[in-house]
Amino acid sequence: MSVAQALWNSLQNEVQCSDVALARVEQAGGLSTLVCLLRTILGPAEDAFGQLLTDLLAGRRVVEVVERDDGCVFTGEPDWYLATFRSWWSQERRAMRFVRGRVLDLGCGAGRVGLHLQSRGHEVVGIDVSPLAVEIARQRGLADARLGTLDSSLRAGEHFDTILLLGNNLGLLAGERQGRHFLRKLARTATDRGRILAGSYDPYDGASELASGYHARNRARGRMGGVERLRVRYRQYATPWYDVLFASREEVARLVEGTGWVASRFVDDGAGYVAVLDLDAKLRRRLVESS
Repeated sequence: MSVAQALWNSLQNEVQCSDVALARVEQAGGLSTLVCLLRTILGPAEDAFGQLLTDLLAGRRVVEVVERDDGCVFTGEPDWYLATFRSWWSQERRAMRFVRGRVLDLGCGAGRVGLHLQSRGHEVVGIDVSPLAVEIARQRGLADARLGTLDSSLRAGEHFDTILLLGNNLGLLAGERQGRHFLRKLARTATDRGRILAGSYDPYDGASELASGYHARNRARGRMGGVERLRVRYRQYATPWYDVLFASREEVARLVEGTGWVASRFVDDGAGYVAVLDLDAKLRRRLVESS
């Protein structure tokens, strides 16, 4: 589901917290679409992203609202969801040279990335749990946009050469335990030359006092510092609460160990990056045999 890929975007959105203090968000980046962590297709009252995307395409002014479990509220302009290739973050543009073969776009939303790769001749399968987003992706020309989760949408024996977790969809990993489980699942979904392109940013790079306090709270609870519990709101619609992971490059390299993936490189732009994870084919075979 493209729940909200722009929690912190290049427009430097305002943040309002429970103590009514206002602060500038210092990080640039986006929020993950979290297609599998919500587990089920969104109901009509939960599809906040699909509703805002529908209004955006109709030419209405749209403000996206993301609420965090400590009372902070993040707002932003969602035009980025429909951005053309030249308007993407530079790390995403440069990461496109690492795409190969058949592509799985997790949390495809309105088809921003999938449509670009489809125009380059790739076969792309987009998955999203937002019914309205999937319908919009189809209307915009994404040939194979499927409504559902990773488990429910793929056909038996279906495999992919490149798996996309862009728009900061590294957040799908949600945390250490959940993330390792999800990465192993993706390893079984990949071909022997499988690759993941996962976007995120280092949440500790230039973190504000507010952000650092949230990281410390997480660690005290036994969680990775960059995990955030969020929900997206738009007009009367609201998603369920869910966890999203922002991680440093070092954390990503440690997280993928033993999951069938190796962190081959990072395509950087300041705090933001796209991690290029390549499959360890031998370990993948062991994972498949043990499943």
